[in-house]
Amino acid sequence: MAMTETNRIEYKEQLTDDIEKEAVAFLNAKGGNIYIGVKDDGSVAGVSSADKIQLRIKDRLINNIRPSIMGLFDIFAETRDGKPVINVNLSSGPNKPYYVRKYGRSEKGCFIRVGSASQPMTEEMIEQLMSKHYQASILSMPARRQDLTFTQLGIYYAGKQKTLNKHFTINLKFYTEDKKYNELAYMFADENRVSIRLAKWAGKDKTNLIQNQEYGDQCLITAMNRVLDRLDAENITQAKKTYPLRIEKRYVDKEALREAVINAFVHNDYSRGDTPIFEIYEDRFEITAYGDLLAWMNKEDFFTGMSKPRNPEIMRIFKDLELVEHMGSGIPYIIGLYGRDIFRFSSTATKIALKFDRSMEEMEESKGKSKGKSKGKSGTEILRLIEKTPQITIPELAKILGLSIAGIEKNIRQLKKEGAIGRVGPAKGGHWEIIDNLTDIKKQA
Repeated sequence: MAMTETNRIEYKEQLTDDIEKEAVAFLNAKGGNIYIGVKDDGSVAGVSSADKIQLRIKDRLINNIRPSIMGLFDIFAETRDGKPVINVNLSSGPNKPYYVRKYGRSEKGCFIRVGSASQPMTEEMIEQLMSKHYQASILSMPARRQDLTFTQLGIYYAGKQKTLNKHFTINLKFYTEDKKYNELAYMFADENRVSIRLAKWAGKDKTNLIQNQEYGDQCLITAMNRVLDRLDAENITQAKKTYPLRIEKRYVDKEALREAVINAFVHNDYSRGDTPIFEIYEDRFEITAYGDLLAWMNKEDFFTGMSKPRNPEIMRIFKDLELVEHMGSGIPYIIGLYGRDIFRFSSTATKIALKFDRSMEEMEESKGKSKGKSKGKSGTEILRLIEKTPQITIPELAKILGLSIAGIEKNIRQLKKEGAIGRVGPAKGGHWEIIDNLTDIKKQA
């Protein structure tokens, strides 16, 4: 006897392109069965090559649906009205919302079973399910220790003229439902075992490890500040001597580096015990935040700075401490300087590579090499005479060196171009300065 479709049963006359959509809808609801080889009215059409169809369905469900649904489905053949039919049995998934991989965790990728149809989930529904998933992790998991103190966190709040009152642990959601400190509280406690790792490599790959440091075991803010201080020390300042100023430039824009570090702390998925990793190479900084960020938001939302943090409670503390003063501006700022290609997304992590800009350093090195060649005997003698008598004139230099005035002027122009000398005051009554010896320039350096 023919049966109709319900909230737990879906019929398909043949395998179609939307099998993943139907599977996702059942996973996000109460589970159900998809029958291949049965028409919408319940009459049996049957299938050919049942074994091949089962393999195709299995591969598509495993490869095209996220999070992984291994163990949540079964596929088998059965006979109805004497014809072979494929039965895809799906359980309700524990890691909702499930989604079609190519569309991400979005309205195009998430579905739920409503009556006998699979309906797209709204953005609000997706966020509610994600919030429940998050709260089932670091908010609901009891801390590994319960004798926690928060002196460091209190100091940071006091530094912003804010006070942590006696109810701060409740306001910051530091308790589980049964009033135990949770993993969120543990991360911001004075003492913990939350490891924040920083590695330095000798070259451009992971062949030769020079240094491996941990900045954890303390309040997450303290650990982050130590990482920022270390990377700032490695972010070399290049200098270019000009007259009368000195131009400086970092290997990596300082604000972009800071934003990238803070972003890693805010968006990292701590629910599985993973923490951000920071690496220093010969030619770049690499920052890795764990978790499938694109399951939380799509690329365009991320690149345009949409405020949709994976860890809203961590973001709340960062906002309180004015570490994220301009919400959503960090990533657009980085992209404005370095473009989108510096980001790499995977199902397990998001990586950002900030390449070093050594152009000014290389220019100065090149100038130093060419300076020795370009000065020649005449340039060296002019520098020697200027250092001895700063008020010396061009005609006097020409007479002493036996050169034409035009020849002296040519050498002077070259020395100025190379940043070797500068003129202080007017042509008459002024004097020359050797740039490398300028006291005020040295002070600026």
